[in-house]
Amino acid sequence: MRLLVSQPNHEAGLEQLKKELTKDDCYDAVLYPEGYVLGDNGVATLCELARHYKKLIITSYRDQDNKDRALIINSSGDIKLERAKSPMNGKLYSPSIVKVENATIGYLLCVEILQGFEGLERQANAQGKPFDFIAHPIGVGMFSDEQFTEWIEEATKIARKYNTMIIGTSHADGSYRNCGISIPISYCIDSNGKPVYISKNDLRSRIIDIETRHFDILGR
Repeated sequence: MRLLVSQPNHEAGLEQLKKELTKDDCYDAVLYPEGYVLGDNGVATLCELARHYKKLIITSYRDQDNKDRALIINSSGDIKLERAKSPMNGKLYSPSIVKVENATIGYLLCVEILQGFEGLERQANAQGKPFDFIAHPIGVGMFSDEQFTEWIEEATKIARKYNTMIIGTSHADGSYRNCGISIPISYCIDSNGKPVYISKNDLRSRIIDIETRHFDILGR
């Protein structure tokens, strides 16, 4: 599988996604940030795009109550994973693992990265097979270098524990609770805990080959 990983601006019309879907680059799936899609109408449009371009889409949407929810849509336009975001003081919600497009994909939504090390274990055991990769849609960039380091370190621990690749990406704009500080982040850590790439304040999209770990950088 080849996965397009993007860092769009917050936008109502899915414009960057639509633009990237029309390109001739060869990829099978896309990973977009937490809350990129707005409302049920946005989800319906996303399903149509997935079906039209025959792409697996991994992202998150913001519902009518302004709550972020997990979302994976297969290349036929069918929703394969949809759930609420886990509370920070509780257990990781299920499902956080889904079989789709002949791949087993783990899913952590933004701050769920801090619950994934323990929280994925029960679901992984029940699944009875290894992940092909774990997707980590992030809302906005990091609010400090310390947070950036912490989340990369946590992703590295998760990759090693589950012997799988983990891939995350945030929006290019916006800041946590409008604090005014945002460090856009995109990363890929391999199953040995080694960085395939770690992007800090670099907004270019990338296409990652999940099997070979090779990636290409696209112009913005």
